[in-house]
Amino acid sequence: MTVEYEGGSVFSIEPTTAAVTTAAAVTVVDVHVDVPVDRFPGRRAWRFGMFVARTVGLFVATALAEIIGCYLPYLWLRRGQSPWLLVPAALSLAAFGWMLTLHPFAAGRTYAAYGGIYVSVALLWLWLVEGVFPDRWDLVGGAVTLAGMAIIAFAPRG
Repeated sequence: MTVEYEGGSVFSIEPTTAAVTTAAAVTVVDVHVDVPVDRFPGRRAWRFGMFVARTVGLFVATALAEIIGCYLPYLWLRRGQSPWLLVPAALSLAAFGWMLTLHPFAAGRTYAAYGGIYVSVALLWLWLVEGVFPDRWDLVGGAVTLAGMAIIAFAPRG
């Protein structure tokens, strides 16, 4: 007999019989239960950690593609740079659109969770590329959006 329990794991019960020699012959049923043993107890946490790392890494790459794709036309329109910057900008925005399709969530959930990473990457861009250090309210806002992203992207769902 095979039994499935909560969590989707399966174990089997296999009866075996043995005769016991006493004054009366009695048949004894010995039940052997194969319960799955997690041989690597940290595997589930490690797999979840890798999922989080891949998801956040993909969100960061997506955000960089979008920011670069929008910053290059800004340089052309506002700072008098070459219009040839529009070519890599278009490629970057195409990569941004493609990377959004690689996320493992429904589209609306992807866009909502992506927003938190986008805000944080934009604040890093502000500091590292534009040379303006984010103030405390920028950092608080970035932390709030990251918390929202984590809730949206990694909350347990049935």
